[in-house]
Amino acid sequence: MTVLTLSELATRFDLELVGDGATAITGLCELSPGEPGKLGFLSSPQYRNLLVSTRAAVVVGKRDASALTTPGLVARDPSLAFARIARLFDGSRVFRPGVDASASIDASAQLGDGVHVGPRTVIEAGVTVAEGCYIGPGCILRTGSSLGAGSRLEAAVTICERVRIGARALIQPGAVIGARGFGNVRLPDGSWEEMPQLGTVVIGDDVEVGASTTIDRGALGDTLIGNGVRLDNQIQIAHNCVIGEHTAIAGSAGLAGSTTIGRRCLVGGAVNIGGHLHIADDVILLGRTMVTGSISEAGVYGSGLPHAPAREWRKTVARIRRLDKLMERVKHLEQLLDVKAQESAEPESGNDN
Repeated sequence: MTVLTLSELATRFDLELVGDGATAITGLCELSPGEPGKLGFLSSPQYRNLLVSTRAAVVVGKRDASALTTPGLVARDPSLAFARIARLFDGSRVFRPGVDASASIDASAQLGDGVHVGPRTVIEAGVTVAEGCYIGPGCILRTGSSLGAGSRLEAAVTICERVRIGARALIQPGAVIGARGFGNVRLPDGSWEEMPQLGTVVIGDDVEVGASTTIDRGALGDTLIGNGVRLDNQIQIAHNCVIGEHTAIAGSAGLAGSTTIGRRCLVGGAVNIGGHLHIADDVILLGRTMVTGSISEAGVYGSGLPHAPAREWRKTVARIRRLDKLMERVKHLEQLLDVKAQESAEPESGNDN
């Protein structure tokens, strides 16, 4: 069991100590009710009242240091400090190197030092697994794929042919990387013929891919995922998409083929982005946004209607459906009154007084 004093944590992470530095920390906990010998954190002022009653030591920001009633640590960014401390107490990623007897590994595959291969995993010809990787139960690494040093496939992950994954990747259960892209050609009779997808997927370093997320391989070029990207659960990324470094995409989002997303973007849950579009760096897309055109400037964008009581929502939808008829009536009135319609109304001058 990991045991560290507050003084040791303060020194290691360059934090300010408040109270008894000899307080031993054996784990982590929530603020309410808190546990003696455990560490929590406060990042939002709406929970500040819990500092009075908590029994845990707490990581806080400078503005909340005076409100501490238990020993604690003061950080410029409490969430970041707590995340780094939490790694010291996270035993879920500790593993013992070795290959399970039920795993199937081709003789031409190369496994680095300290690799763990779990039960019923299949590693095909020409696969390269660098040192310190963890490959959980039921994973499949297809021909010619590669996995960078310190990467982790949790369970039932499928890595398709020639996919290249960088160092320190974390791939959650059920993810499929490099499956055939949705490329089809429609024939005159309405049937479909497959368009071969000859590219692959290339993933940078320090990338996380969520559970049941799918990343399709490119048609000719490759689908590219930059360093430090974070992908939540159940995301669909189509063929030939490019996602810039340190972009984060929340669950149930979908990207159509050949779309490029810039660096440091934040894409909310259930966002849908059309194909062959370009999203600039530092763009934020609010949840359920439907993107049908390229975005060339950084900023916050959204679409869709927020929730409302059902009767109010139905009235709003009904009004939207009547807009075409309303426009026709307005045009008719303008013709009767001999008024020239303007493309955009001029803002009124004056002040609010």
